[in-house]
Amino acid sequence: MQLEVKKQERENSQSLLRRFTKGLRRSGVLMWARKGTFFQNEPSRNARKKIALKREIRKKEYEQLRKLGKLVKVFKKQ
Repeated sequence: MQLEVKKQERENSQSLLRRFTKGLRRSGVLMWARKGTFFQNEPSRNARKKIALKREIRKKEYEQLRKLGKLVKVFKKQ
């Protein structure tokens, strides 16, 4: 989408800018861009499975290290 605003005769820059912003709002370009800002595609079924498997493997490794005493717990002071 393209929005073009040309300066009219005897028009100052403030009114030109006002016309441009009004046209931008009316065209819906700004809302379309804002909607897409935080949009994320859902991962596919296979991708979700892979993520879950990796999570399980990390969990098992963590538990094994904890049982062997190789994992040091750090407590935060409050």
